[in-house]
Amino acid sequence: MNNIILIGFMGVGKGTVARAYAKAYERFAIDTDDLIESLENRKIKTIFEEDGESYFRELERRCALWLQKSVKDSIISTGGGFFKQENLKKIGKTVLLDSSFDGIYKRLLDHPNSAKKLAKRPLFQDQKKAKELYHERVAQYKEVADVVLDVENRTLEEVVKELHKVIE
Repeated sequence: MNNIILIGFMGVGKGTVARAYAKAYERFAIDTDDLIESLENRKIKTIFEEDGESYFRELERRCALWLQKSVKDSIISTGGGFFKQENLKKIGKTVLLDSSFDGIYKRLLDHPNSAKKLAKRPLFQDQKKAKELYHERVAQYKEVADVVLDVENRTLEEVVKELHKVIE
């Protein structure tokens, strides 16, 4: 399949890295949350509010099956919990974008549109719970990753170049 799958905690920069990598190395960038929003014709936050997390996880499962069957030579940014999909290895090579919780939170706060960035992440609404979820997931991310890439305090250009180096 030759796909690259970016995993990591919400807000770590998976979508940003995927778009920059796609532009630099002539791949398509696909975002699983965007696919789900398109399928449902509503925002992730609304899906969570109206149908709950378990329904959203089922949509992720359907998305993962479609990616496996239909997508090649792409870089795929995923939602924070997408790494739990059973067919991940069949979709492509998995790269963890790794950062501390404080590094991720600072990245979100420093963004010019920080209020919108935080608002679109339903599980980030309670910072204490988000931090607990982060600590719960860190080891799980590392277990499924083929490659771990430290992104904290690095420029987008540095991350993209390093990603290309470790993937190609």
